[in-house]
Amino acid sequence: MDGVPSANVTQHAAFAEAARVIVSNQFVRAASASDAVAGVHPQTVVEPGDEQELAVVLKLANDEGLAVIPRGGGTKLGWGNPPKRADVVLSTTRLNRVIEHAWADLTVTVEAGCTIQNLQDALARQGQRLALDPLWPQHATVGGVLATNDSGALRLRFGALRDLIIGVTLALPDGTLAKSGGKVVKNVAGYDLPKLITGALGTLGVITRAVFRVHSLPKDTRTVSCVAGSLDDAQRLLLAIQDSQLAHSALQLRYAENSQAQVGILFEATESGLTAQIEKLRAIVAPARLTDSGPEIWKSRQALYDEANAGEARFPVAKISVLPSCIAKTLKLVARISGNFRPIRHRAVVQATGLGCVLLEGAPASVAALLPVLRAEVERDGGSVVVGHGSTAHVPADAWGSPGDALPLMRSIKQQFDRKGTLNPGRFVGGI
Repeated sequence: MDGVPSANVTQHAAFAEAARVIVSNQFVRAASASDAVAGVHPQTVVEPGDEQELAVVLKLANDEGLAVIPRGGGTKLGWGNPPKRADVVLSTTRLNRVIEHAWADLTVTVEAGCTIQNLQDALARQGQRLALDPLWPQHATVGGVLATNDSGALRLRFGALRDLIIGVTLALPDGTLAKSGGKVVKNVAGYDLPKLITGALGTLGVITRAVFRVHSLPKDTRTVSCVAGSLDDAQRLLLAIQDSQLAHSALQLRYAENSQAQVGILFEATESGLTAQIEKLRAIVAPARLTDSGPEIWKSRQALYDEANAGEARFPVAKISVLPSCIAKTLKLVARISGNFRPIRHRAVVQATGLGCVLLEGAPASVAALLPVLRAEVERDGGSVVVGHGSTAHVPADAWGSPGDALPLMRSIKQQFDRKGTLNPGRFVGGI
């Protein structure tokens, strides 16, 4: 998809000149081909040095009628719809500090451009962590992970991002720096704003800093797996483990067509606690056998995305959300529909929460025809399918699927925060 500049040369020149005065010349540059978002090419990249500079630059773009694409590490720019227009990439690269780690209060305040790995390294020095395992932590930033609501297997025990974030500062298109929440876990004042911006794909404001609750690092960990055989066997096993008294931190299903399903379980405890947990698990999974897997299986979700991005084909990954009791049914549905659109191969990683991803490999025309059929079937059962990381030949025009009756409310919120449609126009649900 080739984007068309949405503003004229005069507007861009005026904006770039004013931005250079604010952030200095070296942090304003012409966009290159690598800055394109789903084939839409912006004109200018700006890297503010702090949140005040970012807010002023954002207001300048808004006043000039320029479309702004917020960007952190750029790891998930393939998520969401292609933007309707793109003029300015507003980078948070230089907003990368861990501002305050109040270890005694179990909180951390961090700027949006800090990578997840750097944040975890800082927390680990005090024996703590952000209980979150997003994709590409070495490159993914705090702001980007919040904007995309990306969480992994640890969500089962520690909750989603909306459960971990307790405060946020947001730059709005009018230049306002809005702040909500606090740095004490029990403080609930202003809690709605952190929840609202989590998963909004940067369409309401640009996240400049966040406050999280943190947890202690585990004393020890152990990952075990078992071959479940059929998908139905795997489903029964997932539900049995969830219904047990086991204190597991993560539980996932790995599956590829024409192969046996495998269930992986993560325990975090003391050495004696781990031994007791494993013995209880053996009784639950019998007659299946447990094997030590090592922590690498928790990177299997990322491996699917890495394979999707490899080479020129850029196969899509369908992010599914279904009831935990419908995991096997959904994966059998994927297999059945894929069989009608040969040759399409599929592999899946699904967490016990019912959230998972399915890599679809095949001819662009076949994959593009399959996705609407799969989405319709999953939505009929109350689930959802969001498509990302594919070339425009593979993916449907809308990455999100049906928003249901929530769209009018979402449009109203967007209008209140971003009246001109400056931020990520068209990228979110319903073309917001």
